[in-house]
Amino acid sequence: MNRNRRAVASWALYDFANSAFTTLVVTFIYATYFTRGIVGDETLGTTYWSRGVTATAIAVALLSPILGAIADRGGLRKRLLALSTVLCIGGTIGLYFAEPGQIGRALLWFVLANVAFEMAGVFYNAFLPDVAPPDKIGRVSGYGWSLGYVGGLLCMVIALVGFVQPETPWFGLSTENGQNIRATNLLVAAWFALFSLPIFLWVREDRSAVSPPGTPLVSTALRQIASTFREVQDYRQVVRLLVARLFYNDGLVTIFAFGAIYAQGTFGFSTTEILLFGILLNVTAGLGAFALGFLDDILGGRRTILISLVGLFAAGALAVLTPSKSLFWVAGVLVGIFAGPNQAASRSLLGRFVPPDKENEFFGFFAFSGKATAFLGPFLLGVLTSAFGTQRAGVAVVLVFFLVGGLLLLRVDEADGIASAHRTP
Repeated sequence: MNRNRRAVASWALYDFANSAFTTLVVTFIYATYFTRGIVGDETLGTTYWSRGVTATAIAVALLSPILGAIADRGGLRKRLLALSTVLCIGGTIGLYFAEPGQIGRALLWFVLANVAFEMAGVFYNAFLPDVAPPDKIGRVSGYGWSLGYVGGLLCMVIALVGFVQPETPWFGLSTENGQNIRATNLLVAAWFALFSLPIFLWVREDRSAVSPPGTPLVSTALRQIASTFREVQDYRQVVRLLVARLFYNDGLVTIFAFGAIYAQGTFGFSTTEILLFGILLNVTAGLGAFALGFLDDILGGRRTILISLVGLFAAGALAVLTPSKSLFWVAGVLVGIFAGPNQAASRSLLGRFVPPDKENEFFGFFAFSGKATAFLGPFLLGVLTSAFGTQRAGVAVVLVFFLVGGLLLLRVDEADGIASAHRTP
């Protein structure tokens, strides 16, 4: 296995690269611009955006296990990672050309880019057990998440300074028709392309379990998935983890997709305040992911996730109940502190559970668990917001997801899951 420092650094740098997309496009800049600038109505824009997020979730849920198994049997992990990365970058560039009123075009490019982003995560995450020693997998996963938040933060600062705030944006861009805001997508695309290069240069792919040449990959992949389901009793801790994640990850997906929209609609955040809020969240999330990554290796992934869920529930309750903008900022800090460790520890815990010959497939199921019901959070948020006429009612749904996910996670036996993976140190 390739576990040298250059491989770990190159792997973690991909998080640094791709987080610009989630930070600027999915959460803080383009999401709010879509509702206000593309659609022109915040309530209707929220509904359209929720449909785009829902479409992404359905597509990823259907594609990820199958493409993961194909990557395992065909030795295609790195090539599929490259293809997904290119498609995400291309879709992000397309967002620049969707002008105000072109709702369908904007949603089409967003869904394409977002699906490709999520699929890239399947193949990227599958490298974790190969680059990280078993006793340091928690901190290596934490390195990636913390670098991701740093990358998202730096890219957003550049967007704020060069594109959003100036009366005369960089590169002679105009503020008419939101050209300067739309151009932040070009910044994201360039950032992603540049900093994703190291993983393709210096992280090797384990091809020891590749099927012989001429093997029909799709049918072989489907047989592998069927075999996994037949042997599900051997992977019961994986199943328990993924079922729990179906719920608590829905809460995170909903917060990330609608946090900025909620801040703008309920607390009257300006575009600049949203960007500063995003910077704060990225700083706290990066620190949380880095620090609790070491705690993960000491306490284990399960306990780390449970600690994070308690913190996220408290933060969500505060955000829903408080009428104070200042306390909402406090809630944002808490979300940042605990969101990073939740994601990093979930990834590292599955990395401890996966058999060496099914890494892509199992991380495909990991993506499936993150998306199979991920439409429920955005969908229910939209329904409750419309029914009660307030975003607070919609955002309250995240509390249910965190609570149910935490209760289900209590059934996971980490020691048994590690033993079932049959990994050698």
